[in-house]
Amino acid sequence: MTNLTILIPVALFLGAAGLAAFLWSLRSGQYDDLDGAAERILIEEEQSGEPRRGEQE
Repeated sequence: MTNLTILIPVALFLGAAGLAAFLWSLRSGQYDDLDGAAERILIEEEQSGEPRRGEQE
């Protein structure tokens, strides 16, 4: 029974922290452009003359 006196406040605190993090991400615009982030990887970068990391010349 004494375990519940510790576990219930911890669970409530973690739930509130998760909710606060979610609300912060909504307000900061993390979910505004979901399609753009998914398609951005398909766009080729411009040639700058330097090889990309991991590529050989």
